[in-house]
Amino acid sequence: MNIHEHGIEIRKEVIPGSTINAIKCEIESSEEEYPRHGIRNAEKKFQEINNLANSEAFISLATSMLGSPPNIVRVIYFDKTPDKNWLVTWHQDKTITLNTKKEIEGWGAWSIKDGANHVQPPLEVLNKMITFRLHLDDADENNGCLKVIPGSHKMGILRQTELTNVVNSQEPYLCKVQEGDLVIMKPHVLHSSSKSSNPGHRRVVHIEYSNFQLPGNLKWA
Repeated sequence: MNIHEHGIEIRKEVIPGSTINAIKCEIESSEEEYPRHGIRNAEKKFQEINNLANSEAFISLATSMLGSPPNIVRVIYFDKTPDKNWLVTWHQDKTITLNTKKEIEGWGAWSIKDGANHVQPPLEVLNKMITFRLHLDDADENNGCLKVIPGSHKMGILRQTELTNVVNSQEPYLCKVQEGDLVIMKPHVLHSSSKSSNPGHRRVVHIEYSNFQLPGNLKWA
């Protein structure tokens, strides 16, 4: 799979075990402070995740795929566990995080999540974004691995009826990975995940980058 053609790509053994363990240990040590199943603004709460998101390896890889040095859009930590074992229906990631709210034509559906401004930008912004999903555990169909519809990022922003038709007519690709593997995806490629049938940990650090030049005085949060 190729990121530009299919909207999805998997790189094997990108991060060493020592880095994986350091991230796990820092998160586990703060489990009373933050919900383990989902943490927004994770780079602002965990130094190890901040180091990862800003690492030369990740910035260089994102630069090579986007064509110029990127900014971090947002970072989220997920963990699908026995007590938090959820289904994610087919969707596109269509929102970004900004430092402030500003009314701009074509930018809409503003909201506040974890104290940060979120908005759905035009397609041209999504086309200049890339998402890195670093897996801290093995993932397959038994514990709710990511599923995607390859090439669906080329269809633009889909209405629900269009989305349903695409999902019903195309075969999904299962992103089976191991600890330390990196799933790279376009944010608006159609994706979902099932509930885990063998609940355990399925920890993921989700990092979004963009080289889009924001209008006015807007900045990435």
